Amino acid sequence: MEEKTNVMRLLDQKKIKYKSHCYKDTGAVSGKEVAEALGEEPDRVFKTLITIGKSKNYYVFVIPVTKELDLKKAAKAVGEKSVEMIKSKELLPLTGYVHGGCSPIGMKKFFKTTVDVTAEGPKDFCVSAGKIGYQIELSLEDLKKVINFQLAELTI
Repeated sequence: MEEKTNVMRLLDQKKIKYKSHCYKDTGAVSGKEVAEALGEEPDRVFKTLITIGKSKNYYVFVIPVTKELDLKKAAKAVGEKSVEMIKSKELLPLTGYVHGGCSPIGMKKFFKTTVDVTAEGPKDFCVSAGKIGYQIELSLEDLKKVINFQLAELTI
């Protein structure tokens, strides 16, 4: 029996359809390795990044694991002059998640969230299930049922 994460329990409560994946015993660390371990196309596996804006507001960006966040595009998407990545040690107290297991779903507090436009398309995409070694696969439409987000072009 596969372990249920808080993200999975939240989706179950809301009766949102998803597929869970576990890669904890594969040794996968990088996003590309995770995609390979899941047998997924790397451009359909997304990572969750947390930034802080010049205004001191926090923002969540969800982008493909093989891409880099373009900080200028990200700032423009959320109406900030600039944004920068938060320090790893700030992640757990802020979101409730550790580095490598951060999900856009179920954070301690909701922050303005932007998903890269490449998540659009006929196929579902994967995001962290809130724990290292676990991913969930769902549609953009189903993600909308659990968190508010906007779409924007975010990568370099």
